[in-house]
Parts: sequence; C-alpha cells; structure tokens
Amino acid sequence: MSSASGKTKPRTTRKLKDAMTILHAMGFGPRQSNEVAGYVLLAMLDLGPNTDWKDAADPLRGITPIIDFVAAKYRLRYAPNTRETIRDEAVKYFVEEGLLVKNPDNPARPTNSGKTVYQIEKTALRLCRMFKTAQWDAALTRYLAARDEIKRDLQRARELARIPVRLPDGGQISWETEVWIAEDPGHVVHFNGERFLGPYPDTVLF
Repeated sequence: MSSASGKTKPRTTRKLKDAMTILHAMGFGPRQSNEVAGYVLLAMLDLGPNTDWKDAADPLRGITPIIDFVAAKYRLRYAPNTRETIRDEAVKYFVEEGLLVKNPDNPARPTNSGKTVYQIEKTALRLCRMFKTAQWDAALTRYLAARDEIKRDLQRARELARIPVRLPDGGQISWETEVWIAEDPGHVVHFNGERFLGPYPDTVLF
C-alpha cells in the first residue's frame, strides 16, 4: 500500500514483523495483519522499536495520534488522506473483533466526534505482554477460546451505555445488570452479581 508520503520509506522492522505475527496468530486475515495493521497494533500498545513486549501499555489514542506515534517511533509518515484507510481497514475492524475498545473513557461519545479514542482490550493486552515467552502458546489458546465471549461482553457494554437508567437520587445504573427496588430506594439488586462483584460469601446474615 502506497500510504507513506514524502521521502520516508516504509521500514519493516523486527517489531513490526512481531506485531504482524501476533495479528495472524489471533486469526486476522491478510488485510488486518499487514504492515498498516501491525503499526496500528504497535501504536495502541505504545511499543517503539526497542520496547520489550512485556512493557506493552494501553494508551488512549485516536487516529491522528496513531499516525503521529508511527512517525515519531518508526520514522514512517502516512499521508493525511490515509486516515480513512487506517480507520476502516484496521481500527474499525479491530473494534468489531474485540481487539480495541472504542471510547472506553466515554462510551456515550457521539460516533462522529473528533475526540474519539481507542484502547487495547485488557485481555489482548495481557496476551501481547506474553509474546516471546514460554507462556505465549498457552495464553494464545486461552485467548482464542475466550474471543467470542470477549466480543459479546464488549457489545453488551456498548448497548448498556446507550440505555442508562437514573435513580431518584441521581444515581445511574445499567439496564439488565442492576434493578432498583422501589420499596427500598437505597438497595440495588445485581443480576449475575458473582461475575461483576466476585463470589458471594457462603454465609448470609439476616
């Protein structure tokens, strides 16, 4: 893809090859595991050429900051008109597949907002930190087995963010996970509470 501008040539570094290898191992096809996608993954993990995989981070970044990161760390400057390519062929697809989370800081942010940001999904972050370690193969197997559940959870979270329910005291709950009891305004029942709050104690006091 002729997406670089000026005299700067794309540089296939070892770290880029590693990122493409990870994307391929995660099950992404050729278009979502190419060089552009690889650089997007590196930017979303805040990984420069000399940063170890175990030090991968999870910054909030929009499309322009992704482009700026690649330019600063890998000396590859994408032309402004490639923003849509990066968004549609990499970022958007990564969001759909649960690799990236859109607007985790504000899920209610409008779709066309100029403040839109993305963040690596937490399970994927933990997996990437294990790349090139003895735990990688086992971690990858677990991640792939959990991928569909991760996607369902993220989709559910997006849907819940669009239908907030407010309590009389001004508090807010998420529909389908919590219910306000009219007879006891200060009490909220959590459905599937063990999943969100941890195991309940064996003994219940009345």
